[in-house]
Amino acid sequence: MTDLSPLAKPQGPAPRHQRTRGLAEVALEAGPKGARLTRLYQRGSAKVFLPTVHGDRPEIVFLNTAGGLTGGDAMRFDLTLGAGVRATATTQTAERAYASLGDPASMIVRMNVRAGGVLHWLPQETILFEHSTLARRTEIDLEGDAAVVFCETIVLGRAAMGERLCHMRCTDWRAVRRDGRPVLVEPFELTSDHLAQREGAAVLGDAVAVSTLALCAPGAQDQLAAIRACLAQAPDRVRAAASGWDDKLVVRALSSDAHALRKTVAAVLRILTGRALPRVWAI
Repeated sequence: MTDLSPLAKPQGPAPRHQRTRGLAEVALEAGPKGARLTRLYQRGSAKVFLPTVHGDRPEIVFLNTAGGLTGGDAMRFDLTLGAGVRATATTQTAERAYASLGDPASMIVRMNVRAGGVLHWLPQETILFEHSTLARRTEIDLEGDAAVVFCETIVLGRAAMGERLCHMRCTDWRAVRRDGRPVLVEPFELTSDHLAQREGAAVLGDAVAVSTLALCAPGAQDQLAAIRACLAQAPDRVRAAASGWDDKLVVRALSSDAHALRKTVAAVLRILTGRALPRVWAI
């Protein structure tokens, strides 16, 4: 006779879900033939590679081999540029924050640029999925006259799938310091409550993607006219503005079309960096 009685509940603590952990560290110093690699460390699903480039500025490409982040995952990217080193750092593809069971996915980015160095930190977009929870912290420390260009773009869902996010949470704390003193601090937060009120004039409206771009360097504000001229050519779907003061230039943009915003961001970055985008930025 078949026993159809309920199975007994297992004893002991609830099983722990497998989670992604990753750490990638890179350091470059000036050498007689240009920048030379002095540290390369990678652990877990965080990877980094330095592709061959035909120029005087190395590229550092960070990668999460897990294919995305979910609740409880932890990822960290570290980069140090020695005195006088100029380099571009990016990510191989867009980062994805998937649905979480409650705990946030953690991403930490820490970068140091010594005097005379220039860093272009140009990660590709972060795509947020329904029920995702992401906590990211980016800290960039500059010494002396060092300079940085950085960008962050957040995309709400996959347009090709017709997604419209309703439940999620993203905190994205960004800070640039010079000689230990804050020069640009941007605490960004987007939650389900904000999405529920997105039609308000001060929030998202119909936007599905938002970007912040910044240049922190001596005389950064001198590029303001060129950036505003570039933004004037942006498609109607993109709303953007730029301001410059105290050796900083900041651009904020949002769009109802993520691809249109990406093209606008690319155009602005070409002016801010004075260079072509990294090859992984195929547009």
